[in-house]
Amino acid sequence: MSNVLAKQSSKLERYSDAFKFYFKQDQQQKNSQPQSELSDLVRPRLKIALVTETWPPEINGVARSLQQLCKGLQTLGHKILLIRPEQKQHDGQFQPYKECLVKAQAIPKYNNLQFGWPQWSKLSQALDEFEPNVVHIVTEGPLGLASLHLAKSKRIPVSSGFHSAFQDFSRFFDLAFLLKPIQHYLKWFHNNTLLTCVPSHDTEKSLRQFGVEGPLVIVGRGVDVEHFSPEFRSTALRARWGAEENTRVMLYVGRLSPEKEVNLIIDAYHSMTQKTEQAVKLVVVGDGPDRQRLEAMNLHGDIIFTGSLSGTALAEAYASADVFTFASQVETFGNVVLEAMASGLPVVAYDYACANLHVRPTETGWLSPLGQYTNLVGHIHRLPDITTLRQMGEKARKATLNIGWQHPVQQFEQALYQVAEERYMPS
Repeated sequence: MSNVLAKQSSKLERYSDAFKFYFKQDQQQKNSQPQSELSDLVRPRLKIALVTETWPPEINGVARSLQQLCKGLQTLGHKILLIRPEQKQHDGQFQPYKECLVKAQAIPKYNNLQFGWPQWSKLSQALDEFEPNVVHIVTEGPLGLASLHLAKSKRIPVSSGFHSAFQDFSRFFDLAFLLKPIQHYLKWFHNNTLLTCVPSHDTEKSLRQFGVEGPLVIVGRGVDVEHFSPEFRSTALRARWGAEENTRVMLYVGRLSPEKEVNLIIDAYHSMTQKTEQAVKLVVVGDGPDRQRLEAMNLHGDIIFTGSLSGTALAEAYASADVFTFASQVETFGNVVLEAMASGLPVVAYDYACANLHVRPTETGWLSPLGQYTNLVGHIHRLPDITTLRQMGEKARKATLNIGWQHPVQQFEQALYQVAEERYMPS
């Protein structure tokens, strides 16, 4: 009987600690919120230290998605300490509650991307001053690793995100010998956090396969249907591309890097132009280490390479094309697929990640099994006429109208609550 009472007493003490945590957080909120807003406070607002080595104006899906999630969290009343490398340019679209900037170092072969130096004392001071309820680490580089060690030493709950399939990139850079070491490191990293957020079930399956054992939570992606819209279609831009009204414009948007396999799209385009009498044009938007090699494949000078685009220029490029072609097989999600669909384009892609979730075969695009390149090329070769493409594009647009960022933000918020409560709730 005495042992049972002792266990119950211990459990009550843990519940008491949890109550004190929520009471403290609620009191802080009540002291800072107008009385009219108190009824909206169902759970205490969190103080979140978010660690990332990529952030706008860097152009990639991780940076853009992360910014949308942070905007949503702060709109809900949470406070964010953003820990990231310093940048030469300021994006200005989001202002965190607090910011900790560390020195930056360019990533080899990706000069437009960088990693953060693990400035231990600066990071430690920032965490001590902010007193976060949870540390969420987006990237597993030096900055993420240092933040993981510091958070655990300070007994702050840690969650992580998995957004880039580094273990798959290695084989495209003649670094296949690094595959196993990278997998072991990622396995160790994510098994040392309380929870890992992933953008799709395909990524969840991939992490399980190489040994991540902890909880995996889906935090999906949305798309801004006001920014990416057919309304940005530009006849003038198409004219600069050399595309007439009936020219079918194929578009690729993304990094120009070996793992994206843009060369396969270029090869398909070349063979297509030799087999069809219908006018067709290929536009490639993006930059990266593979750009020089890809531009060398532009034998006739008829492929348009725009370089990196953002803002209205990117929205116009999407909306002024007629079909989106995407040959990458290493995506954790693939935001560009949703952006293309929202812009009114049907999609040719592999049947996984974002395309698997949102593309309806023969209605809003064409899907191929992973690894079956000839199948993907066949879909490109058999593209229908311009009228049919635009009809499919209208359906693609409609399919995205309810895919905003509200639900992903709620998924992310729930995951962070789950991690923060680990520190206080009884097992």
